[in-house]
Amino acid sequence: MKIAVVTGTSTGIGFATSLHLARHDYRVFAGMRNLAKAGPLRAAGAEARLPIEVVELDVTSTASVTRAFEAVSAHGPVDVLVNNAGIGGAAPLELTPEDEHRRMFETNYFGAIRCIQAVLPAMRAERRGTIVNLTSIAGLVATPNQIAYSASKWALECAGEALAHEVRRFGIRVVNVEPGVVMTSIFENSAEATRYDKTSPYQPIMRRNGKVFAAGFRDPLQPEAVAETILAAISSLEYRLRWPVGKDAIEMSRGRSKISDETWVAMGDDLPDQDYNGRFFEYFGIRLL
Repeated sequence: MKIAVVTGTSTGIGFATSLHLARHDYRVFAGMRNLAKAGPLRAAGAEARLPIEVVELDVTSTASVTRAFEAVSAHGPVDVLVNNAGIGGAAPLELTPEDEHRRMFETNYFGAIRCIQAVLPAMRAERRGTIVNLTSIAGLVATPNQIAYSASKWALECAGEALAHEVRRFGIRVVNVEPGVVMTSIFENSAEATRYDKTSPYQPIMRRNGKVFAAGFRDPLQPEAVAETILAAISSLEYRLRWPVGKDAIEMSRGRSKISDETWVAMGDDLPDQDYNGRFFEYFGIRLL
């Protein structure tokens, strides 16, 4: 049975992916920072008699990553690594504290890099394996009011693309899965790093960023759909680097490639809502209310 390691599995995409891979003949080691939150996943796995084992894994700690992957390697080489652990937030750059910016990179980027470095030697020796990076549509479209988050996902997008080139000769596949708005607890968990101030000069940017999420929440992507895309990406006979998932992600990535950088930047002008909303629909097919 193939072995998969999934990070950030207490809820959301990681939770759904652990169950989905286990239902499709993977022995899943589900990593989570706080084992006190392991009950629901353990119960779901036990009820369905799925091969899921929860392991303590804090991607921001090199020591924790080392311990976790050493424990997993006792059962055999890792066939699939799913880098899902991540944190979010929404605030203009001027209002984002440096330590908060660093925390996003520590989890979203360096956390994934630590896990990748932990599995690469064995994958290279075995000449097989797949690394899945959960990035975001914000990793493809530079997103105002979410610069720290967007930049961390851009960095992971870049690393995934370059790594795919580096390790192709060893038979290792690297894919970037890019969800749009997903109904997960990341929004609750990022509440402290999300700012909205009606008196701020950045208020129009804050409000419009909120409208994009509100549009996504009208027909939100479920974590199970992302899990299905992950399985498709690692199972596909034809290799593809990028896997956008969700109508908003597909429309945003497609639309952004068709307009110039200057056209995108010009949407930051002091525009009436009707004008801004009209442009957003014209470029991306998404209605903002």
